[in-house]
Amino acid sequence: MIRKRYAVTLKGKTDYSKFLGKLAASGIKIMSISHEGAAVHFITDPKGISFIRKNRRRFGVKAKFIPIGNETVESRLFSSYRFLVACVIPLVASLFLWSIDVESDRPEVAERIESKLLASSIVTMKPLSRLPDEGEIRQLLMADDPELSWVRFSRSGTRLTVIPMLSPRTDERAVEEGPPADLVARTGGVITNFQLNRGERAAHIHQTVKKGDILATGILEQGDKRSLVGADGFVFADYWSEYTFTIPRQIDLQMLGEETVEFKWRWPVKIEDNKYSFQSVLKTDRQRADMAFQLELEEGMEETILLPLLKHKILSESFPSLTIKDENILHVSFQDDKVSGTILFLVNDNIAVKRPISQGD
Repeated sequence: MIRKRYAVTLKGKTDYSKFLGKLAASGIKIMSISHEGAAVHFITDPKGISFIRKNRRRFGVKAKFIPIGNETVESRLFSSYRFLVACVIPLVASLFLWSIDVESDRPEVAERIESKLLASSIVTMKPLSRLPDEGEIRQLLMADDPELSWVRFSRSGTRLTVIPMLSPRTDERAVEEGPPADLVARTGGVITNFQLNRGERAAHIHQTVKKGDILATGILEQGDKRSLVGADGFVFADYWSEYTFTIPRQIDLQMLGEETVEFKWRWPVKIEDNKYSFQSVLKTDRQRADMAFQLELEEGMEETILLPLLKHKILSESFPSLTIKDENILHVSFQDDKVSGTILFLVNDNIAVKRPISQGD
């Protein structure tokens, strides 16, 4: 407990200087001495009170004691070390991230996001001041994940909620009515994955195929029996795609502004309608100002500005299944008001198309 203090008033027909001198000689703390009429006022501690009680008759003085700072429940509460500890613990705890939740109906999507957060050291018990901003975390989570169209975040104190928004499954089209068919390659590439609904594989993973090669056959053979069922599904492969572009040299951009967090201290006791209630001693105020501006493309911006813009354009105009793994700039030309060039992208996408099985088969 914080050391108590008392306001003392001495009265009596005596020489107060002797009594006060005796107090000082005994090592008693005396503070704020004042003289008012026939009374002397000063402040002392419990040791001084004990000395005064033992010696007041001897010196012929009358003494009145009033505790300082202990008249109310609030003052006794705030003078307690336990209360100070109770304030410090929530304060320190509020500076760390205590909970990370991923809200998704797809367990595999939630698992991928949790793995990326863990790999980037965005974990519980991490100081909030060391967390990347939302734009950086969003870019990290959406990289190489075509199923995500956007990622929203919700911050409530020390809790971070990640809300992934999935792209529409435009590549999952209904099976077209028509004659039984094989799946053949619409372009060359290296096969990475099969997702067949019907049919039998005619190639294998890591195989290099050319345009027109059969990837999956719609004819099933078992001994001497042949069944015409038709092939349906997807076959994914890595392949290089040449992309030629022409865009304006001056482009409009909108950038997410940096989020600023302001911490404000406030009194832990809230008084409203003459009622007391406790509140957090730390109040956070978050602000973010997005910026819109025009940018003129210059030589040297190929890697930092141009490539990310083109990759975003390609991904937004393609099926969600398409991912870009690598790129190779062939040439870029900066003209008066336009920028043009050719870039090779290493992409992974479904290369299977249907080819009807001929009657001769």
